[in-house]
Amino acid sequence: MSLSIEQRNKTVRDLLNGTFTSFKNVVPIQHDIKKPQLLEKSLQLQYGVLIGITGDIKGKLILSSEPNVFSSISAVMFGMSLEGDMLASFSGELGNMIAGCLSTIIVENGIKTDITSPTIMEGNTTLSGYEKAIQLTILLDEIGEMDIYLLLD
Repeated sequence: MSLSIEQRNKTVRDLLNGTFTSFKNVVPIQHDIKKPQLLEKSLQLQYGVLIGITGDIKGKLILSSEPNVFSSISAVMFGMSLEGDMLASFSGELGNMIAGCLSTIIVENGIKTDITSPTIMEGNTTLSGYEKAIQLTILLDEIGEMDIYLLLD
C-alpha cells in the first residue's frame, strides 16, 4: 500500500519528533538540536553506530560523532569515560537505548517498528543506497556535537 504525501510527511514528522524526545529521555546532558536537514549526498563518517529499523518504516538510525564525545556521554551517564572495546560496546548500547525509546514513542502514533542489533562503524565509512536521509545535529553542552541520521528506504 502506498502512502499519500500527507501521510508520508506526518510519518517523517512523527519520526523526527520521536527522535528528539528519545534523545532527551536517554541522554541526561543539556543540549540544543539544530533544524533538521535533508542530506543531499552520500553519508561519510569516522565513528558511529547504526541501528536498522524494520516494520511500518524501513531504514536506519545512525549516531555519529568523535569517539571522545561518546566517551564523555558515558562519563556523564555511568561515572567513567570509556575507550577501546568498552567504548564500542557503550556506543552500541547508546544506539539501542535511543532507537528502542524511539520505537516505543512512535507506536503511540500507530507506527509499529522493530530495531536490529547495533553495528559499530570505525574509520572512513561511506553509506549510500537510501531513498531519503535526514540529518539532526545535536550540540551537547561542554562536550561537542553529535549527528543523528535517519536513513529512510
